[in-house]
Amino acid sequence: MRDPAGSHRPRPPEPPGRDGPPPDGRGRAGRPPPKGTVSGVCHGTLGELYQGPLRAGGEPDIALVSFPVNRHSWVYFTPRDATGPPPASPLGKKAATAARLFLRHYGLTLPPGVWSTHSELRVGVGMASSTADVVATLRCLYRVFGLPYDPDVVLGVLAGIERADSVFLDEFALHLSGRHRVVRRLGTDIGFHTAFVTEPGTVDTQAVTGRLLAHYRRRGEEYERCLTDLLKGFDSGDAAAVARAATLSATLSQEVLPKATFGELLAHRERFGADGVFVAHTGCLTGYLFTRRPDPDLACDLSAFFHSLGHQCSFAQGGYG
Repeated sequence: MRDPAGSHRPRPPEPPGRDGPPPDGRGRAGRPPPKGTVSGVCHGTLGELYQGPLRAGGEPDIALVSFPVNRHSWVYFTPRDATGPPPASPLGKKAATAARLFLRHYGLTLPPGVWSTHSELRVGVGMASSTADVVATLRCLYRVFGLPYDPDVVLGVLAGIERADSVFLDEFALHLSGRHRVVRRLGTDIGFHTAFVTEPGTVDTQAVTGRLLAHYRRRGEEYERCLTDLLKGFDSGDAAAVARAATLSATLSQEVLPKATFGELLAHRERFGADGVFVAHTGCLTGYLFTRRPDPDLACDLSAFFHSLGHQCSFAQGGYG
């Protein structure tokens, strides 16, 4: 498969070289630290439209087409006087590590200030909450120091922390999560309305990686056809074709990481006029894809259906179109 986004292979964060900024709290643009609060924001995901091997045969990589959702993580930094002990940081462990790697890479010292955070993303269910927290933290730091956002540096930081979704990009992408490499950008033409539920529990992606890879080897040809159809749908701007391919990817995932409600959703898809079914392949989300917004009557019917399965229905817009 071609690699037009080869420039987005990660480079590990390194100390600054001779062209790096001086460690005086200023960025390369020479801008002093801000006088007011700055923010970094990053969207999360509703699982994936595709998770599977990049190609059939051999030793597969885990490839993703994450499903961006209009729900976000926010990180704020407010400068303060350097008097008294610094307040405790609310940043999670991974976000705090990302901040340290960023400062080391650019040779910068964070000015005195206070961090604060807010998130609409549930942890451990497939919404890319930890990756979104990391990216929001980095975007906040870029604004603190007046530096241009550099996706290569962000990828390098993520590579030092965790397997990651492609939420550092504001478009769909085919992405190797373990290698932190963008294989192909897929643009912003496709969008969906969704009705979804979150099943109980969490999934440890690292713990199930071996099972996933063995499943990909067994089902390599089906996954290859699925990915081909998905990419054709993106290339032609055909959201319904993308939804059909996402449904096949979700169905294949049932064989290795089943969702309790998936069978009922699939059986009733035509009843509700949904264009497809999606899941968080290594998470707890499952729901319907609609190319048109459900009207109030349909929203009520969907909510009642999910309630009959023991779950509260949520609605959200995914993608970009």
